[in-house]
Amino acid sequence: MKLRSILFLVASGFLAAALNAQETRQMTVDQLVAKNVEAKGGTDALRALQSLKLTGKMLVNQGQMELGFAETKKRPSSVRTEITLQGMTAVQAYDGREGWQISPFQGRKDPEKMSADDTKSLIEEAEVDGPLVDWKEKESKVESLGTEDVDGTLAHKLKVTRKNGDIQYVYLDPDHFLEIRIVSQRIEKGAQVETETDLSDYEKINGVFLPFSIESGRKGGSDKQKLILDKAEGNPPVDDSAFRFPTSPSK
Repeated sequence: MKLRSILFLVASGFLAAALNAQETRQMTVDQLVAKNVEAKGGTDALRALQSLKLTGKMLVNQGQMELGFAETKKRPSSVRTEITLQGMTAVQAYDGREGWQISPFQGRKDPEKMSADDTKSLIEEAEVDGPLVDWKEKESKVESLGTEDVDGTLAHKLKVTRKNGDIQYVYLDPDHFLEIRIVSQRIEKGAQVETETDLSDYEKINGVFLPFSIESGRKGGSDKQKLILDKAEGNPPVDDSAFRFPTSPSK
């Protein structure tokens, strides 16, 4: 092959790669969200997933302590999370209207109502399919901020401003368009709290891809908690009473 032909092929390859990269960078919010929905399994599969039960373990203190973890979600916006250690179980739940908790590790075994600020993270956690799906119906605002490096991956960065004014930065893998990092900024008790969550090890449950490894903590902090799921069950029967504030004290 002549040198001119070789140079032409090399130049064409670089041009095609550059055009493809430029096209990827210029994707609109609607295109990125559509890619994310498709990557998760598609609209029909997401709509069909009405409830979700997750079980596994939570590692804290840099992996030195292991706790049992269980979480149940149910559309439209209910969630119950249980953390178990040495026979004691801490509970946080939200029924779509109010949040409550049981905190035996702090010596409080009776259920207590949670403040509006403390409930914010539960409201986000209650979303079965994350902050991007149906963002218009949630009255959020989403902006594309181009790309940003996430541990060596040039991820798509989206800014989600929720109805209450809280902000989440969602980073999508450039190849699979699934969330690999979410940075949440909330105002709690008059101060901004910023948490960083890394998501990986996606597995398909009832046609929907879910992360089985979730590591989160204060942004910039070294003491993060890591959640490793052992099992995820799609559409288990769940009574709404599981999410409501108990009518009688715990024993």
